[in-house]
Amino acid sequence: MKLLVLAAPSGSGKTTLVHRLLGEFPTLSFSISATTRKPRLKEKDGVDYHFLSVINFEEKIKSKSFLEWEEVYQDNFYGSLKSDVQKHWDKGQTVIFDIDVHGGIRLKEKYNLNTLSIFIMPPSLEVLEDRLRKRGSDSEKRIHDRLAKAKEEISFAPNFDHIIVNDQIETAFKQIHDLVAKFIRL
Repeated sequence: MKLLVLAAPSGSGKTTLVHRLLGEFPTLSFSISATTRKPRLKEKDGVDYHFLSVINFEEKIKSKSFLEWEEVYQDNFYGSLKSDVQKHWDKGQTVIFDIDVHGGIRLKEKYNLNTLSIFIMPPSLEVLEDRLRKRGSDSEKRIHDRLAKAKEEISFAPNFDHIIVNDQIETAFKQIHDLVAKFIRL
């Protein structure tokens, strides 16, 4: 039972890196997070996320259905469903999490010896802002909120096993690839 946690502020490139890792390592399996946020363009329920209502998410909290969960923004919850993760563990797969910073810390605390946690650091807040704007999916207020949240999340980077600066995607991927290859072989 192994967990690979990639966490980062929104717009840092973690989802791109996770998808590349999944293409390189057949024993990795993606933990599809549950969320109450609305789907972005091209996102599919049950593939990218499990899109839930706030009421449904809160019911799952009460029934202890999550390994971890977090209210990242007001009424905007994210969490990892125990049932989904268990299916992967039953197959002997390493589960990879594309997760918020606090959820990543919780998983590391709970499954310390079985977890490799990696914080994806943006090169700067200015670059992060530019990436968020280029997405074209967030309002001005949402971008401002994400940048404020990023400042807070970056302060938690030392709680992770490794910090990788995603300045150049190929360089960051190579560094993460090497860490994951070693972790999976252990």
